[in-house]
Amino acid sequence: MRMRLGCRLSFQLPARTPMILLLNVHYSRASDLERPDLLVTDPAVPIEAYRDGFGNWCNRLVAPAGVMTVSTDGVIRDSGLSDPVDLSAQQHPVEQLPSDALTYLLPSRYCETDVLADFAWNQFNHQPLGWPRVQAVCDFVHNHVRFGYEHSRPTRTAVETLNEGVGVCRDFTHLAVALCRSLNIPARYCTGYVSDINQPPPYPPMDFAAWMEVYLGGKWWVFDPRNNDIRFGRVLIAQGRDAADVPLTHSFGLHELTNFEVWIDKIEDTPDAPTGPPGPA
Repeated sequence: MRMRLGCRLSFQLPARTPMILLLNVHYSRASDLERPDLLVTDPAVPIEAYRDGFGNWCNRLVAPAGVMTVSTDGVIRDSGLSDPVDLSAQQHPVEQLPSDALTYLLPSRYCETDVLADFAWNQFNHQPLGWPRVQAVCDFVHNHVRFGYEHSRPTRTAVETLNEGVGVCRDFTHLAVALCRSLNIPARYCTGYVSDINQPPPYPPMDFAAWMEVYLGGKWWVFDPRNNDIRFGRVLIAQGRDAADVPLTHSFGLHELTNFEVWIDKIEDTPDAPTGPPGPA
């Protein structure tokens, strides 16, 4: 299937402000892009693209004082299949893990495995190793944390999410990542698009989403503790140790987000099917 995806963000800035933006589809899906989701700014400013230490595609620019809008708009081909599942995928002993997976066992800014280790082992040690143990973590997080945008706080950590029992998708993901790492399962934080394809209405306003990937059976697998169900049309933007590594926007100065739109929609294969982005809000 084909999907249109993109975003439009507007900022009010009191002065010229350097920014880093992670808003483009991940390089692992680049060959699926029928129309690249190039970053566009209004007013136009010079943009320098680079890859960070995790391989994510980043754009740096200096935003002018006043109002600036950044946007992307692309068309991507997708298999139309749901997130893959392998209930037999096994957990690796730490000494058998590839070296590049070890960083995803360590504590990070929002995932305090050193604090959560005792809780994780007491809570999940009775669960079978491998896929069932990771799914038990996701079930726990999904049922323990109450979702709500009114609970959003950019500084909330995994420990605080466990104690407070509320949060948004990044908080669900941080807690699940921290618990998996505490159980010696490599886990990394992911951000991107998750469509409403094959989901029953009503549909909430589209937003960027957070989920995790865990290393089992020699490969990385998607787990989504926030939704904890079967999802179609998931498109990765960036991955890292936690949200500190992959902020969608990072500003080196004061700014106010004044408009935020995200879209990912299936394109019906008809001659008059629209492929452009939604109109301005």
